[in-house]
Amino acid sequence: MKRVRSTLHALPLRSIALATCFATASGLAWAQDKDAATEQLLEGIQNGERVEISLPDPEKQLPLEDLRKFTEVFSRIKDAYVEEVSDRKLLESAIKGMLSDLDPHSTYLAPKDYEELEESTSGEFGGLGIEVGMENGFVKVIAPIDDTPAQKAGVQAGDLIIKLDEKPVKGMSLEEAVQLMRGKPGSILTLTIMREGESAPIEIEVERDVIKVTSVKSRMLENGYGYVRITQFQADTGSQFKDALNGLEDELGRDLDGLVIDLRNNPGGVLQAAVETADALLDDGLIVYTEGRIQSSRLRFSARSGDIMEGTPIVVLINGGSASASEILAGALQDHERAVVMGTKSFGKGSVQTVIPLDETHAIKMTTARYYTPDGRSIQATGIKPDIEVRPAELKELDSKPFFTEADLSGHLEGQNEGQDQDGNDDAQNATGSLADRDYQLRSALNLLKGIRILNPNKSAKAEGSDQ
Repeated sequence: MKRVRSTLHALPLRSIALATCFATASGLAWAQDKDAATEQLLEGIQNGERVEISLPDPEKQLPLEDLRKFTEVFSRIKDAYVEEVSDRKLLESAIKGMLSDLDPHSTYLAPKDYEELEESTSGEFGGLGIEVGMENGFVKVIAPIDDTPAQKAGVQAGDLIIKLDEKPVKGMSLEEAVQLMRGKPGSILTLTIMREGESAPIEIEVERDVIKVTSVKSRMLENGYGYVRITQFQADTGSQFKDALNGLEDELGRDLDGLVIDLRNNPGGVLQAAVETADALLDDGLIVYTEGRIQSSRLRFSARSGDIMEGTPIVVLINGGSASASEILAGALQDHERAVVMGTKSFGKGSVQTVIPLDETHAIKMTTARYYTPDGRSIQATGIKPDIEVRPAELKELDSKPFFTEADLSGHLEGQNEGQDQDGNDDAQNATGSLADRDYQLRSALNLLKGIRILNPNKSAKAEGSDQ
């Protein structure tokens, strides 16, 4: 009999191990798959052919001992838990546990979670108005959203929520905590929080409301100097940002002398929105790139030609509540030396989450990549460091009498411009508004822009210098 050498690979043990793993669960059955490789293997044996079987690498197979342990726990829960638990409930809990144990941002999305995800990116939802994450089993406030009940009640970035009403947060999943924070508009939720610098927990009552988030706000700080506040990155933030800049210049009647972009307490949002915002201010070059294990997670985003501000000086304000997409924008402008970044170190969320559908109603949100600034910096857990560190502070003007000057001397020589009305300059100072007077970081940003303007009074010269 003619002997033919044939090298076949045995099927991976993954499907067999999984079937063994769940064989003890009621209602589950194992169906063997007879694919082409299996049939070819059997046929070769029957025909007396010489068959060599190459076994898979044991290091790449599911650990059978751990799978046996899983089935043992599954079976013990089914038999002995104080209340009867369905297979579906246990398996769903196992999926949630697998994802939540990876990192604070990976999670399982049931149908209701899908709706909440859509709400957060569309800009309207019911609740308190805070962006949260998990830290050491507690809910940590990444940032309160502007003009929301939480922000008005005094919730601050960095607060650790330890109780929701009378329910301890320890042991809850992030999804369970978020579900408790949402509720009927007008209802009251008491947050018990730990705050750095406080010796005892603080209780804050927050009235739930329908949260309508305005992504971009703008105003004129002072004649020639604009201010744009980005509260979070939603799908249309890029276009709103451009409209805000055009509106400021229309109000001024000419190009701006300087711009402050406020990203403080901006928890992030849609990656593409941050890219579009950066693209508006960069003439070319890389904005951000991502690196992951699969090809689809390796992306590069570059700026198209055209800086709509044409080199106008920019200061970007960040703090510990600036996360994710806001760090992408700040990092891109910093690496391209397009803006001075001022404030305090950002949050440090340098990972990208992808929503992967499982069926029509369920999905998983999983971390699939890290993102890097144009210079190759990963800010994961390190954050964006400002070019100029300015911590929040309260300034109080010292009471002092006006100095005695030359103009007060009897018989002094009359100055050429003496007697001209100086009120215009005072009005301009007052026009800065109480916003900059109350906000030391914003005031510092404005003063820096004024200094740049003094040293470079010609805008065209500034633009040329930027190109160089």
